[in-house]
Amino acid sequence: MAREILILRRLDHPSVIKIDGLVTSRMSCSLYLVFEYMEHDLAGLVASPDIKFTEPQVKCYMNQLLSGLEHCHDRGVLHRDIKGSNLLLDNNGMLKIADFGLASFFDPSRKQPMTSRVVTLWYRPPELLLGATDYGVGVDLWSAGCILAELLAGRPIMPGRTEPMYHFVDHACPFQVEQLHKIFKLCGSPTEEYWKKSKLPHATIFKPQQPYKRRITDTFKDFPQSALRLIETLLAIDPADRLTASSALRSDFFTTEPYACEPSSLPKYPPSKEMDAKRRDEEARRFVTLELILIICLIK
Repeated sequence: MAREILILRRLDHPSVIKIDGLVTSRMSCSLYLVFEYMEHDLAGLVASPDIKFTEPQVKCYMNQLLSGLEHCHDRGVLHRDIKGSNLLLDNNGMLKIADFGLASFFDPSRKQPMTSRVVTLWYRPPELLLGATDYGVGVDLWSAGCILAELLAGRPIMPGRTEPMYHFVDHACPFQVEQLHKIFKLCGSPTEEYWKKSKLPHATIFKPQQPYKRRITDTFKDFPQSALRLIETLLAIDPADRLTASSALRSDFFTTEPYACEPSSLPKYPPSKEMDAKRRDEEARRFVTLELILIICLIK
């Protein structure tokens, strides 16, 4: 928590959440961070069956996300957990990057090992799944590429199983194997040159017997061409081939029509967060189960 507070104090940007204060509890001897209130998170809106984003709306959200990441990276901060539920939205259409609990300071000129056990599994780049401890802004840009494709598709693009919270070992596990397999099927497997130069800890375990072809364009052929080009770059297997946040903001996805809409013109949605979407899914499953029980009882 001390590191999170230090990081948040270094950042000051409209697309980064602001800490309003600290609250202590004498009863439980706990310390709580207080943040500005946001009505929605992006995961909750994407999961809503009644919401379909237009291209200008997607550009508006992505412009804010990449601007916030640019600010973080320029000030030596890696977020390391970009996902829909950590991207908060208010009723004025403003997006703010939140939850810096896994964030870290970094200095590209001074190499120091960092843990590969960061970034929620569905948004974790291949180098981390392969055990990399020397990485940079590319980990956040991979996650941003997943978010862009998710906004256009209306669903997560590489949903694996949910990794258990207690799993903190560094060796390979079934969840990582499955996720890496999904990445290779969509983005293609690394080249021989990449395997040789990267020297990643899990390379011998994960290296596929047969190479996979890259299928992003085939899979998302209905996406706008400018969006496809940006996704292709952000989801490059080799992090050296990914754009920076600044370069992504200058891509033709943002500089060609239709342009990003103004945040104030975005629709005002009912409060919706990831937990609301999960609650809806749970209620739907419970209803289906109840229907099946009633049908079975009637048959008997």
